[in-house]
Amino acid sequence: MPISIIIPTLNEAATLATYLMALQQFRLGCEIIVVDGGSQDATVNIASPYADLVILADAGRANQMNVGAQHAQGDILLFLHADTLLPEDALDLIQQALIPQQQWGRFDIELKGEHLLLPVIATAMNWRSRLTGIATGDQGIFVTRSAFQAVNQYTNQALMEDIDLCKKLNRLSPPVCISAKAISSARRWEQFGIVKTMLLMWSLRLRYFFGASPETLAQLYRQGVFWKT
Repeated sequence: MPISIIIPTLNEAATLATYLMALQQFRLGCEIIVVDGGSQDATVNIASPYADLVILADAGRANQMNVGAQHAQGDILLFLHADTLLPEDALDLIQQALIPQQQWGRFDIELKGEHLLLPVIATAMNWRSRLTGIATGDQGIFVTRSAFQAVNQYTNQALMEDIDLCKKLNRLSPPVCISAKAISSARRWEQFGIVKTMLLMWSLRLRYFFGASPETLAQLYRQGVFWKT
């Protein structure tokens, strides 16, 4: 089986069925692995009919994705957030994109929501990713198994694991930036406020660049605040 889709979850019962149902069109060309980090709701029960494998693991997106990769059968690993939809021809696009010189990549992103700034933010994210070679997790990062193993998988850290992985993968090859869009929920942006969330993410990325602890940044991210109170 060439592609394994790996989805980390934690308390996603409210919307998970919708996103997993959308993946069923790909079932003949991939396997779907859900790795749950100890949900206190019905996430695991909801996932079971829609996934080839549901695994329980210690909470932490990096750890959950690594565990999923260890159980995956595919030669290509696609790490997908639980609230993200793939383009209809996603698997074909990935297989066409990955050649010996190009070992990983991501999709452009569209943020699903009503706020007028969301398309602007998504466009900025896509261009930033093209210019820097760094992708965010909600862009659907895909990578060959051999490249993922060569960079020693995700670093098990509390936040910015996607940035860390991209930096390591860039040493092997630049990313393939597929213009087809993965559609990601803007629920977090809307929960804390569009402008505030944008400024918060800039702040967290800048502090990470200057060496701030991922654990500290994760606390701020979860609370939607700039500083510890």
